[in-house]
Amino acid sequence: LELFLNKNASRSTGSESKGNKIFFLRTKNFYIKIKRQYLSAFVSLFSENTLNLTFCMDKGLIKDSYKSIAAEARGLFKDNGSKFIAHAYPVETEEEVKEIVAALKKEYYDARHHVYAYRLGYMGDKFRANDDGEPSGSSGRPVLGQIDSNGLSDILVVVVRYFGGIKLGIPGLIRAYKTSTADALANAEIVEKIASKMYRVHFGYLNMNGVMKVMKDMGLEQKNQKFDMECSLETTVRLSQVDSFIERMGDVEGCNIEEI
Repeated sequence: LELFLNKNASRSTGSESKGNKIFFLRTKNFYIKIKRQYLSAFVSLFSENTLNLTFCMDKGLIKDSYKSIAAEARGLFKDNGSKFIAHAYPVETEEEVKEIVAALKKEYYDARHHVYAYRLGYMGDKFRANDDGEPSGSSGRPVLGQIDSNGLSDILVVVVRYFGGIKLGIPGLIRAYKTSTADALANAEIVEKIASKMYRVHFGYLNMNGVMKVMKDMGLEQKNQKFDMECSLETTVRLSQVDSFIERMGDVEGCNIEEI
């Protein structure tokens, strides 16, 4: 195996003198170069959820699906008079996170702590864990740990704590925040999300058949259509289809596309 930092790594597929295919497996922080004959053994040892791998081979498979939750879910844990109320929400932006945390602080104004953690994006590369006054590492990290152990992204978990008068200690806090979060996630409906890009396609009326064939062949939905001498439409393309979409639309005479 060979490791490369993301900024220096090539995503293209190479081949050695004997014709052996080379795969580049991408994680959040680096690329792993591996020969075909070792690929299956490697993946069996390290699951995709652990490394969040992207396979790059001959315009190959790009990981564009990930797990999140469908709607708000709640969990509860009690210990020595303290009550830990966990709220899990599907979110996509940090602005949503701020709004929800602010709303819960207003709703539970008499609570001692409002601990939260989130992870965003199909690569899960935006995340934060906030202890909100609890001892460092005792609360936010256990919440984020449960999010990660379930392989979730685009999710926020806020755990509201009412203090019961007895200190739980670091191990007790870790257990409480971990367990309440786990309960909320166990009550949540897990869904698959697809990472995608939106495009606007411009084409002449006489070139409509070529554009529509690409749309049909790739199973793409269209919206905001404008059919005149100069036509346009908008569509959403999943990341694993983007290269093929750009290439095929580029082969249609008089067709231009722009990402929106």
